Amino acid sequence: MRTRKKELDVDFIGGVGPLTKDEEKRISEVIKMLKAKKSATRKPTRKMTTKKNVTA
Repeated sequence: MRTRKKELDVDFIGGVGPLTKDEEKRISEVIKMLKAKKSATRKPTRKMTTKKNVTA
């Protein structure tokens, strides 16, 4: 059975008209907060190590 997805005709977020300056500011603050939270909890990456040459 094959299902088709409906294509949404979305031009604006959260309403009929464009965002107000206050709404844009709030959204921007939330995004900045989420990015800061994500970067604070990021795991440290492994350091690159060089391969040691061993002579037998």
